[in-house]
Amino acid sequence: MCRKRTGQRKYLYCILAGLTMFLLFGCSSLQQSRLSGDLQNAEELYARGDFEGGLKANQNIMSLCEKKPPCEQALFNMGLIYASNNYAKKDYRKSMAMFQRVVREYPQSPLVPQARTWIGVLAVIERSKDIDVEIERTKKKLAR
Repeated sequence: MCRKRTGQRKYLYCILAGLTMFLLFGCSSLQQSRLSGDLQNAEELYARGDFEGGLKANQNIMSLCEKKPPCEQALFNMGLIYASNNYAKKDYRKSMAMFQRVVREYPQSPLVPQARTWIGVLAVIERSKDIDVEIERTKKKLAR
């Protein structure tokens, strides 16, 4: 009789272990699908011109994803928002910082080539701004 009970306990432990593994992997996939839904929502907010809402949604994704996908997409989206001409608070330096993080923190991401392109474009824009400021200073000096 002792043997039967021991065998039954083995089955019980196997069932409990299987259930635990199922719950662990199930929760992981649920969070992944939730993050995908949040990412889609963030992209929709950006498309509608709700830049602040898009930023908040992407920041929320960043706080939940723990440097795993879709973190790089959220960072990339934030870079696009800060670079957008329609965004009243556009900031090319912040945008470049977001794209640089994508390149540095997610080197295997398919977004890296696009991020590098954006970094180059934004660097040219920033340099042209600096040149324009210098030209204005020179004009003021010559006008005196």
